[in-house]
Amino acid sequence: MIMAHEKRPLRVDAHQHFWQYSKDEYGWIDEPMASIRRDFLPDDLRPLLDEAGIDATVAVQARQSLEETEWLLELAAEHDWIAGVVGWVPLASADVQRTLEQLCRSPKFKGVRHVLQAEPDEYFERADFNAGLAKLAKLGLFYDILVVERQLPAAIRLVDRHPDQTFVLDHVAKPRIADGELEPWRANMRELARRPQVTCKISGMVTEADLHHWTGEQLRPYIDVALEAFGPRRLLFGSDWPVCTVAANYQRWVNVVREYTSELSVYEQQAIFGINAIYAYNLKLDPGEAENS
Repeated sequence: MIMAHEKRPLRVDAHQHFWQYSKDEYGWIDEPMASIRRDFLPDDLRPLLDEAGIDATVAVQARQSLEETEWLLELAAEHDWIAGVVGWVPLASADVQRTLEQLCRSPKFKGVRHVLQAEPDEYFERADFNAGLAKLAKLGLFYDILVVERQLPAAIRLVDRHPDQTFVLDHVAKPRIADGELEPWRANMRELARRPQVTCKISGMVTEADLHHWTGEQLRPYIDVALEAFGPRRLLFGSDWPVCTVAANYQRWVNVVREYTSELSVYEQQAIFGINAIYAYNLKLDPGEAENS
């Protein structure tokens, strides 16, 4: 038991979003997600983090614009607890090197994400996109893979083209939880996990399940697969806030992951809830610096 004022490892939410909502810029927020058609800003998230005992976060892009990436970096500069930003950059642009170097002036710029789930499989093969992605490793940047389960084979081929690049898989590749389908997602997850440069976020699962009637037991087989494939040293907790709120409030999702990981060793729990994120994104945080709360 951690006593008052005793140090404990930092807890990190490795995946959350901020936005100032407009219909034109966030058209992907469809009718089933109508409840999140509003602004979500740091002052909205901070009380939820305090309640859940989460110390820091990684803010991830929610629209494909440099303007948003720069705005997220401004927020991170204003709030110490936003420890890193995964932004969007035009990887397919001939001028991407200059853009990346400019963004790297911020020490909290940690990685890049392009919304591959919205692209055809052919996009994964594009020479210009791959040329841009190939520039990330030399700058110490990470790449977040956002795909749905049917795109996992294309994602595996993408990873194999970049053996020196570190990748983070978002939302366990969005399996078909609502349909109760495990295959071929399970086989493809196991195959992807054979690549040691890939880590995986336990995030975004409740919105792939029945939004209003999901249970922890419904999610368990999918978390089992992620744990078996990647192991506790390559799994990161993420909330996907505020997207998760269409199916669960912040604390409920934290409780689901805590209950599941309670079966693991104390160190493994600490790794999933923070230590892994700190190393996966090279966050400038001391893993053991938090006060007990």
